[in-house]
Amino acid sequence: MPEIPFTKGHGTGNDFVIVADPEGELDLSADQVAALCDRHFGIGADGLLRVVRSRAISDGSAAIAEDGDAEWFMDYRNADGSIAEMCGNGVRVFARYLLDTGLAHDGGSALAIGTRAGVKRVTRSDDGFRVDLGGWRAGREDPLVRAKGLRVARPGMNIDLGNPHTVVALASDDELAGLDLTVIPQIDPVPANGANVEFVVPADPLVVGGVGHVRMRVFERGVGETLSCGTGTVAAALAVRSWAGEGAPDTWRVDVPGGTLGVHMSQGDGGERVALSGPATLVYSGTVTLA
Repeated sequence: MPEIPFTKGHGTGNDFVIVADPEGELDLSADQVAALCDRHFGIGADGLLRVVRSRAISDGSAAIAEDGDAEWFMDYRNADGSIAEMCGNGVRVFARYLLDTGLAHDGGSALAIGTRAGVKRVTRSDDGFRVDLGGWRAGREDPLVRAKGLRVARPGMNIDLGNPHTVVALASDDELAGLDLTVIPQIDPVPANGANVEFVVPADPLVVGGVGHVRMRVFERGVGETLSCGTGTVAAALAVRSWAGEGAPDTWRVDVPGGTLGVHMSQGDGGERVALSGPATLVYSGTVTLA
């Protein structure tokens, strides 16, 4: 059984096993990924980031076609081994790993990273790293969400950021704290590919100094409750802005159990774009036996 090097990293507590595989030589099965992410018998993480050159993975061809600078591809897997399109915290940690290990150099400019949701450009920011997530889409359906700890189903808003989200507004911090997210929330109608579910409470006052403020907990598909979800914080900010109506700000602060992330909306080519900013930390490195 081979030993492979790894690094453990996290973004506001959303943690990852990072495995460098530049030439795409590792064929990690879903069971192997799940074993590495197991918190009792493995390293423990919400997901795995495989660092591979875009030319060395079939999904990377679209990234190269979109942006020739996208040398590196983030092959992201959920903790259960399933493949995911994107991870907002993960792509910041991925960029931090590339730069800290010398696999890439930013030279003060944006670093292009390929993902299954398109190329994401990452820059350094005052709070760590900022990633341009591009455009977004609101779903046409108005789902109902049932969760343990809520007495009745609540309406939600579907938002697509390259990966699917359903955002649910709650009335108070007590409702947020009373959720039992060890039980999978049920969405009706059921999304074809599942969804991350974000439960949010708007702050009171909602806006201070032109910045909106919300609190959030999240259940990630294929993982369970996590301390943070990068794209989920963006979905939460977009939903609350929509519910708040005209005059709501384009800059938001989102508090999650693992810390605070920033979200900013701006007009760009082809419509509105969203950006996510926050810390990215590498914790330790080692080797692990791959079963």
